Amino acid sequence: MGLEALAMDQKGYRRGSFQSSTSDEDMLEIAGASLDFSMADDDPPLDREMGGFSSYNGGGMNGTSTMMDFLEEPLPGVGTYEDFNTIDWVREKSRDRDRHREITSRSKESTWALIHSVSDAFSGWLLMLLIGLLAGSLAGLIDISAHWMTDLKEGVCLAGFWFNHEHCCWKSNTTFTDRDKCPEWKSWSQLILGHGEGAFAYILNYFMYVIWALLFSLLAVLLVKGFAPYACGSGIPEIKTILSGFIIRGYLGKWTLIIKTITLVLAVSSGLSLGKEGPLVHVACCCGNILCHLFTKYRKNEAKRREVLSAAAAAGVSVAFGAPIGGVLFSLEEVSYYFPLKTLWRSFFAALVAAFTLRSINPFGNSRLVLFYVEFHMPWHLLELVPFILLGIFGGLWGAFFIRSNIAWCRRRKTTKLGKYPVLEVFVVTAITAILAFPNEYTRMSTSELISELFNDCGILDSSKLCEYVNDFNSTKGDDLPDRAAGPGVYTAMWQLALALIMKVFITIFTFGMKVPSGLFIPSMAVGAIAGRLLGVAVEQLAYYHHDWAIFSGWCSQGADCITPGLYAMVGAAACLGGVTRMTVSLVVIMFELTGGLEYIVPLMAAAMTSKWVADAIGREGIYDAHIRLNGYPFLEAKEEFSHKTLAMDVMRPRRNDPPLTVITQDSMTVEDVETIISETTYSGYPVVVSRESQRLVGFVLRRDLIISVENARKKQDGIVSTSIIYFTDHSPPLPPSSPSMLKLRSILDLSPFTVTDQTPMEIVVDIFRKLGLRQCLVTHNGKLLGIITKKDVLKHIAQLANQDPDSILFN
Repeated sequence: MGLEALAMDQKGYRRGSFQSSTSDEDMLEIAGASLDFSMADDDPPLDREMGGFSSYNGGGMNGTSTMMDFLEEPLPGVGTYEDFNTIDWVREKSRDRDRHREITSRSKESTWALIHSVSDAFSGWLLMLLIGLLAGSLAGLIDISAHWMTDLKEGVCLAGFWFNHEHCCWKSNTTFTDRDKCPEWKSWSQLILGHGEGAFAYILNYFMYVIWALLFSLLAVLLVKGFAPYACGSGIPEIKTILSGFIIRGYLGKWTLIIKTITLVLAVSSGLSLGKEGPLVHVACCCGNILCHLFTKYRKNEAKRREVLSAAAAAGVSVAFGAPIGGVLFSLEEVSYYFPLKTLWRSFFAALVAAFTLRSINPFGNSRLVLFYVEFHMPWHLLELVPFILLGIFGGLWGAFFIRSNIAWCRRRKTTKLGKYPVLEVFVVTAITAILAFPNEYTRMSTSELISELFNDCGILDSSKLCEYVNDFNSTKGDDLPDRAAGPGVYTAMWQLALALIMKVFITIFTFGMKVPSGLFIPSMAVGAIAGRLLGVAVEQLAYYHHDWAIFSGWCSQGADCITPGLYAMVGAAACLGGVTRMTVSLVVIMFELTGGLEYIVPLMAAAMTSKWVADAIGREGIYDAHIRLNGYPFLEAKEEFSHKTLAMDVMRPRRNDPPLTVITQDSMTVEDVETIISETTYSGYPVVVSRESQRLVGFVLRRDLIISVENARKKQDGIVSTSIIYFTDHSPPLPPSSPSMLKLRSILDLSPFTVTDQTPMEIVVDIFRKLGLRQCLVTHNGKLLGIITKKDVLKHIAQLANQDPDSILFN
């Protein structure tokens, strides 16, 4: 029966007599779970309002015929979607308009209806409030737990085991310089051996550090594998795909939320080179999806639900970085497919509530939303743009290198036996990370603390090695310390940071994509911050020893504080994060909100743009788009231009030598004929034509709606047998009096499917698919039906023209 493009295999729906076969190649592996993508592109109709044809949830129209249209009442299931399907944006928006129109017209009739209308309008804002509160609370819980469990690897608090190192030492009477050595906090060697000095104590601490790291990561991977396979990874590529209209049931469910929250704490605490920022977006979207079920408006409409998920993604970034405006811009720039103005306001509100909630919890005890909040006071000089742009180039090179290496490793994991042993992989990577990390204090501490230390501007009281300069206090003016010669501590810190940089660069490639929750923001920022701090100290020392050089003479005299190494670390962090994710505007705003430094926007913009240009010159895709392509998700990228000169007839099915298109006639097929078509084909929908000879198009009917309607009619409508005629017209066709009852199914017919002619250029077709979120489009010639183009055909065609394997779309 030709036309495999129109409808893939229908795994999710098996009812009664309609069994369809699934081939093995239709299985896709996401996150350790096998997903059947065969239906990924099955395309229901695009309904528009038509005279005499009531709304699309199956409300039928009363024909003048005495025949019963048994679908006058909406049937449960008609107009809904299978798993791994693309939603129909046009139909969903049309449904919402119908619902809104009905509520508005009723509100004039009674006070109760008016109250219902007001509550319906207010429900969106209430939902945003709830999402903000829940996302902020969960982020606070994750921050506090991860902080405590990270410190647990090194020791325990005697005053109460639930205190982390910092909180344990708050009440202590130690001096400021010895604030980390308070008597209440005992390292494992002090607890077990009674002393913390010597080789044996070091080995014991080392051993306990590795054991705790392995315990945390194994617990995380086992929980993910056993309870919620979707809880692994960062979640942003899948959320982008879901927001573009794809359905992955369970990806934003309650089990995913619970397991992701627990395992995120475990994964971050294990010391693996990953962050919690990307997964927090997934957690916030899970909150949004679950809370949608409280409101009928969002529960029953997939397009409305996606507007809520866009706002939830903004709330996720807001609590991850303490950057509400950055969160809204991140949702707009990076993850959302459809972002109307109303969603912008609601995202802003959700992000605000989430940030406020997190601030009330105060997880770090410093009244800040993030661990690495900093404030710089010194202005930067125009000549410093040169090292800032160098950091941008480094960020772009590292981003392109990371994406290539990580995708190659993930592809290897998918195609070899490695993918079958996720627990072993996590065990080995954690063991290597922990063994390499412990000897170097900059890799032993949590990555957030490392970034915090690198961003820090050295003050008089700082006891960090990075601040061990040779002090000459004669020239101190106020708080600002002049540029000073580096002491031995700084040189030690430099080579330790250089080793930490090499380790982070390589270990992150193997960590991202494992079967534990893993974000990419923090490791990328750490790589950039280390590179930036190294460059910053180098420039500072150059300026100190060579202040008479022409480049320094105008602005950096002896005894002045002109170079801030912490600022270089911040610019480096932004450059590397931009190189990996290709964010620009949202990245600069997030970094500016993190640091509260308005005057540093220009260096951040210069570095972010440079890193994007350099990375784009090497490879066009950011890490999330690369993972979407690797997993074969049906995502039609709105940013890419389609520049080829093909026509609709080159892409449509059936092709020249294929069997003819499977169609249903409007008033001459029996129930048995339709059941045969459904059981023999796996298409997701069928064009309805006047007759096989004329092939003039009437409309389009969905397989799922047909199955439900025919099954229901057989059960509930008298006289419906295999020989009953099914008709889609207003009036029943003339038949002899002895014939059995007829079945009218006009209400499930889409009378206005999108059509193009066979000569339409493909660039217009691709634009229609992108901008309207279509699932399929019918191709006609002089009004006669020729073929069909589905979203999957478009994606395959684009892949083919880009010299990629077209079968990788949805079948990877």
